[in-house]
Amino acid sequence: MPSIVKILRVVADPNRLRILLLLRGEELSVAELQEILVMGQSTISTHLSQLKQAGLVEDRRTGKSSLYRLIIPDGNLAGLLDQAQNEIPEAGTDRTAMRQVVKKRQDKMRSFFDSVAGRLGKDYVPGQSWKGVAEALLRLMPPMIIADLGAGEGAFALLLAQRAKKVIAVDTSAKMIEVSREQALRHGVKNVEYRLGDMEEVPIDDAHVDLVFFSQSLHHALHPERALQEAGRILRPGGRIVILDLVKHRFEEARELYADEWLGFSESELEAMLEKAGFKKVQTSVVHKEPETPQFQTLLAVANKPE
Repeated sequence: MPSIVKILRVVADPNRLRILLLLRGEELSVAELQEILVMGQSTISTHLSQLKQAGLVEDRRTGKSSLYRLIIPDGNLAGLLDQAQNEIPEAGTDRTAMRQVVKKRQDKMRSFFDSVAGRLGKDYVPGQSWKGVAEALLRLMPPMIIADLGAGEGAFALLLAQRAKKVIAVDTSAKMIEVSREQALRHGVKNVEYRLGDMEEVPIDDAHVDLVFFSQSLHHALHPERALQEAGRILRPGGRIVILDLVKHRFEEARELYADEWLGFSESELEAMLEKAGFKKVQTSVVHKEPETPQFQTLLAVANKPE
């Protein structure tokens, strides 16, 4: 730490005290300090250099510029700045000018978000991903017993297993079940149970699970209504059902390409089927649209089994 003599020599200058008072309230760049203090860049930079050598300020790089902030190495200096706030005539004006400068910075940020409003999720945003969102939402889920009906290769079941008490993954394909088990073993996941069976005759006891998921699987059911009735049977009272499926489309090739039995469902169709199966508080919405032809859309439906 620099000597107290050096510190006192540095803070003896009124302009350097003005800078310290400003930096006590906010991190500021050289350009912002110029605007507030109405001084040249070289003068501001010289003052900051001396304050930095005295161990009173430090800087951090942000983009093309640096932001400076105050370091108080001694409690007595805090009292000195309190007194200077009352004695330096320009202190009040400086504080008002600083608020304006910070507001400009906030306005610049707000202007950016105004410009991309309506495009978020369509344009690239660093660090933003659906996986990140899914991981965050999983942390909010209470531990439950979950049934993943039409689980396929089990990727969704493994994701759910991070928070679930247990996931029961059901699929009609013995090969899919085998691949899923191998994945779980490879990742050391022990709370997923794989069962061979049809979603219209689910091999799970009555009122056994807290949550039922159909993730892009309901359109493979020969009788979707029966699959939803089975979901209601295995759910405990108050349990929930979540369905992710395709919005009704006209891409007939999907029947051959993906073994689709149904070309998706409309919101009204899915809502009616859920209500017929005894579910309440049905909510549906279109949550995604693919940009590439045939522009499949994803439909989300959530409903409750009555208590």
